[in-house]
Amino acid sequence: MTSTRIPLPPPTTPPRLLNTKEAAAMLAISARSLWSLTASHDIPHLRIGRTVRYCVADLQGWIEARKVRTDRER
Repeated sequence: MTSTRIPLPPPTTPPRLLNTKEAAAMLAISARSLWSLTASHDIPHLRIGRTVRYCVADLQGWIEARKVRTDRER
């Protein structure tokens, strides 16, 4: 009796670039609101040809920069 080993798939890593729908879901805003922020260059993004992508790390930094701090947190 021989056992056949089935190779495990490699661990999946989260995507580093998100499309508009994914980025909007991450930010909990509508795709339309995200497009407005993108068009006004108020949110970090990059263009690859005609495609717009959002870097997860950039979005996390953008969120952190906009958090409102109270006097107790300073």
